[in-house]
Amino acid sequence: MKVLSPFGPKIAVLKIPKSIIKKINDEFEKIIKDKNLTKKNDYSKKLVGQVEQEIELSSSFINKNLKKFINQNINKFLQSSLNKKTKKINIKNLWIVRQFKNDYNPIHYHNGDISGVGYLKIPKNLTKGNKKIKTNGTIDFIHGSKSFLNKSIYNHVPKVGDLILFPNYLMHTAYPFKQEGERRSFSFNLEVDKKISNIFND
Repeated sequence: MKVLSPFGPKIAVLKIPKSIIKKINDEFEKIIKDKNLTKKNDYSKKLVGQVEQEIELSSSFINKNLKKFINQNINKFLQSSLNKKTKKINIKNLWIVRQFKNDYNPIHYHNGDISGVGYLKIPKNLTKGNKKIKTNGTIDFIHGSKSFLNKSIYNHVPKVGDLILFPNYLMHTAYPFKQEGERRSFSFNLEVDKKISNIFND
């Protein structure tokens, strides 16, 4: 795990095991092949994304396949950032985002205490465009405004297996891209022990 602090709030960047990526993709494919399951798990009305499809994964799938991995890395993040750990981690929700050509996710923030975004599929030449700055299909994290010796934007070019952890309030946006193919990611929000997340307890 690499913990970044480009502009105040800490960001952790790590890799998801291939076995977990396969399990998530397999579960997602199972859902979208069934019209009833797709309708039941449709999460788009609760989200701001201007994207093809957003599907929530069940708590039973999360608990069986993802909870241990997420909890371990949340504690690494907390340990690295605050020198603290916790057994109280509650994953509030986790959903898949399907983004295709010209889709995008506007600037927004999440709820909970810590959020994450992981990448499951990425089109070839995702960032290809006419400009020198290659932001197509990438994600920006934004905090404050640019000033001397202080950046306000951290840009990440996603690769399959990347997982980014960040505080829920950190604004971010996913840009549209021009290539054919699917940019598939998952996002989640979780809560930790209030003794850790409530900064006024110190």
